Amino acid sequence: MEKVIELKTLEPIALLGVADTHIKLIEAAIPATIIARGETIKIRGENPDVEHIHQILHEMMETLTGKGSLTVRDVQNLIALVTSENEKSNGEICVPGIVIHYGKKGAIVPKTKGQEAYVKIVRKNDVVFSIGPAGTGKTFLAVALAVAALENHEVDRIILCRPAVEAGESLGFLPGDLKEKVDPYLAPLYDSLRRMLPENKLTKLFEQKTIEVIPLAYMRGRTLDSAYMILDEAQNATLMQMKMFLTRLGIGSRAIVTGDITQIDLQRRTDSGLVQVSNILNNVEGIGFVTLDCNDVVRHSLVMKIIQAYDENFSIEKNIK
Repeated sequence: MEKVIELKTLEPIALLGVADTHIKLIEAAIPATIIARGETIKIRGENPDVEHIHQILHEMMETLTGKGSLTVRDVQNLIALVTSENEKSNGEICVPGIVIHYGKKGAIVPKTKGQEAYVKIVRKNDVVFSIGPAGTGKTFLAVALAVAALENHEVDRIILCRPAVEAGESLGFLPGDLKEKVDPYLAPLYDSLRRMLPENKLTKLFEQKTIEVIPLAYMRGRTLDSAYMILDEAQNATLMQMKMFLTRLGIGSRAIVTGDITQIDLQRRTDSGLVQVSNILNNVEGIGFVTLDCNDVVRHSLVMKIIQAYDENFSIEKNIK
């Protein structure tokens, strides 16, 4: 297995140490090879070893960004921390190697059986629909998978979008320029990105348009090659908007569509493209579907109870009618 890390914002010598001192410490602790050439680092070895070194280097980068320096003692502590965490069988990582991305707070991994299935389906298909209630990690995992693909050079850019469904107010009457009007709709996507990438790196990626966060309407007329496309809150996309989004897919591109069909803000439920899409695309090769439920909720424990209570109430009202 091989992984590549690009040092776009850090000085290689500050990270790797004088005469690659820090690299030698890591290689002495973990049986894998680290090759540093300019701003590129390649890690080669068995899958678990490569993942561990990738995590150590990521933590080193975070330490260097935060402190402005990195000592031998820092590196030794990070090696000890990562190796000890991976030796523990605390059940957080469901299957060795299912590490999606190393975010600012450590490894991002599937935490439930449903999330594990979600990641596996994404890795087998170019287009995946993830449907489930709030708090099941649909958006967060989709963004993590996209960031991982970008860092692994599987794609050249990430396009994140949402339908800007108006809830009582017209965008035209809201204060500010267009960006200020639509940003509240896109806030959850920004939040996910900030949990994975340092602010300075994220700013640079936005400026270079390597990552774009845009309203769904802005996808019209585009063909996106080598891109990771994510459509969030897709229950509020109409049938034609869903078709428009999916047909933006270019050569080497992938897409994840997420949504909760119990929270449709369109005037009519039947207008939702997400409700209809499973009947239209269910048998198309290369397209996968995953359904998450209350057992996959990873927010506050009350969120699961709230979802269950609403589901039960809706079921009772439906039977009465």
